[in-house]
Amino acid sequence: MTSLHTTSVRRRRLGVAAAAAGLIATLFTAGPAAATPDPGDTAATRSGVSVSKQAEARAAIESGEIPGVDEIVHSDNIEHLTNIPKDALQGLNTDLAFQGTYAYAGNYDGFRIFDIRNPKKPKTVAQVLCPGSQNDISVSGNLLFLSTDSSRSDNSCASTTQPATEKSSWEGMKVFDISDKRNPKYVAAVETVCGSHTHTIVPERKNVYVYVSSYSPNDTFPDCRPPHDGISVIKVPRSAPEDSRIVNFPVLFPDGGNPGAPANPGVSKTTGCHDITVLPSKDLAAGACMGDGLLFSIKDPENPKIIDRVQDNVNFAFWHSATFNQGANKVVFTDELGGGGAATCNDEIGPNRGADGIYDITGRGDHRKLVFRSYFKIDRPQADTEVCVAHNGSLIPVKGRDLMVQAWYQGGVSVWDFTNSSEPKEIAYFERGPVSTEAVTTAGPWSAYYYNGYIYSNDIAKGFDVLKLDDRRTDPAKKVRLPELNVQTQPDYFDR
Repeated sequence: MTSLHTTSVRRRRLGVAAAAAGLIATLFTAGPAAATPDPGDTAATRSGVSVSKQAEARAAIESGEIPGVDEIVHSDNIEHLTNIPKDALQGLNTDLAFQGTYAYAGNYDGFRIFDIRNPKKPKTVAQVLCPGSQNDISVSGNLLFLSTDSSRSDNSCASTTQPATEKSSWEGMKVFDISDKRNPKYVAAVETVCGSHTHTIVPERKNVYVYVSSYSPNDTFPDCRPPHDGISVIKVPRSAPEDSRIVNFPVLFPDGGNPGAPANPGVSKTTGCHDITVLPSKDLAAGACMGDGLLFSIKDPENPKIIDRVQDNVNFAFWHSATFNQGANKVVFTDELGGGGAATCNDEIGPNRGADGIYDITGRGDHRKLVFRSYFKIDRPQADTEVCVAHNGSLIPVKGRDLMVQAWYQGGVSVWDFTNSSEPKEIAYFERGPVSTEAVTTAGPWSAYYYNGYIYSNDIAKGFDVLKLDDRRTDPAKKVRLPELNVQTQPDYFDR
């Protein structure tokens, strides 16, 4: 499998200011799924920029401060092994999940299964057409879970877009049987209030619990009216997934959550959660919920219990996702400033807005607290035509260190160290140059995850990338092998 672009390796200055302020397919006729974007992840957009901004972007390329259009650059400790372009599914690429020698890649048009036995030459096993925005994806045993967060005419994979103002519209969770990887079978659907923007699974022996995150209710939506102050909890019996059902809707914000503007200008009003990460080995979960960050207990998975809640009304606009460190004494929260549709890695925005927030967990039991320590944001120059935003990432499992790989849309893939909560630093990167010097365009890695020795990235526009990281600080992780990885269901890497 050949790469889309010739890879160029060069040293780049870090810390410089930005220079530019049937399901299986017969799918080749499938078009992108239409969706109504919410304030979080949005559909791809292009918007023009001023002539001066275009000139600044071109000057930054000519000076070498940023890569050329679609040019690939990376640090010396990363090797770009391959890129697999989009095929039948031409929508936006989204999240990733892993199982054995397979990778599962979400796409607004459905999902794709890769055989990654040879990471240098992944092979497509199946492409499943099932349109619906997000198509956030998880796997457990023989089950695959898929989120639908746009109103559809029905719950089938042949559905069409339909306004959320119509009572008959459907959105929520879909369940597939993947015992035959070449022929996944759609076996269940559960409609959820306000759809499913993302979901998180809590696997048990007989059942899989699914926490469904959704938001942005509206009085005109029959199935998504305010208040929307909690999450849907779905129980999926492994032996009978067709019996999947909602078993609870715990209220997480009895006071309504962050009110947003005008009380807190520039901050999203909390009307639900964007993403939840669970750490089953510690009975913990962390929720990124628009204007709020949560820490809660999942000792009883049907009835999560809030332990602590924090806000950042100075620098955070939209709490997007969360990652525990291996020791369960830190949480990294990400801020999706600009909703995944704006250039935010520049001098105008600065180093703290649109950054990761690193929080230590102090205390014990129900008295634990989230304590802010620092921000981390990539400081590699990005043009004002590049949508750059903190997005999905995972731990790199090394004992005694807190290491993470993270997607930043057109900011590329960043590997960084937060062992010292107060002094995080980037140690490796991979990125492409701007898609355009004339318009702001949503592209770049949606998710970048470390799995069994390699980094896998699902680029919104360019496809599936495989990276190899060689660094003495991260090399011990190559010895850690997992049978399955859903990043929002964090494993205990060293106690298995």
